[in-house]
Amino acid sequence: MAKVIGIGGVFIKARDPKALNAWYRDALGMDVTQWGAQMFNEPEHGRTYSVWNAFAADTKYFEPSTKDFMINLRVDDLDALLAKLRERGANVLDRGEDADYGKFGYVVDPEGTLIELFQPKE
Repeated sequence: MAKVIGIGGVFIKARDPKALNAWYRDALGMDVTQWGAQMFNEPEHGRTYSVWNAFAADTKYFEPSTKDFMINLRVDDLDALLAKLRERGANVLDRGEDADYGKFGYVVDPEGTLIELFQPKE
């Protein structure tokens, strides 16, 4: 149906990602690795997860956004959703990735926030 089905993750810029990761690990009990923390949910419909990660403050990954965060949204049909967004005149970026674990596409919302759309592999 080409829609968002969950939050895949939250990514933030940090002056000192290692120290911030340590704080999230020690203060909040998150299992933080070099690529971030993965939190699992076990709903009746199958196992899902969300990711949290701190990027360096000077990362280019969030561009063209100048915001200090990026949101990853899990979607059910990436290609159809990107087509729908383009039809509506949204700022869909010519950027994507097809990885072993799923596909990514990118759109910038009207406030300038980079939204990473993620369709997990079945």
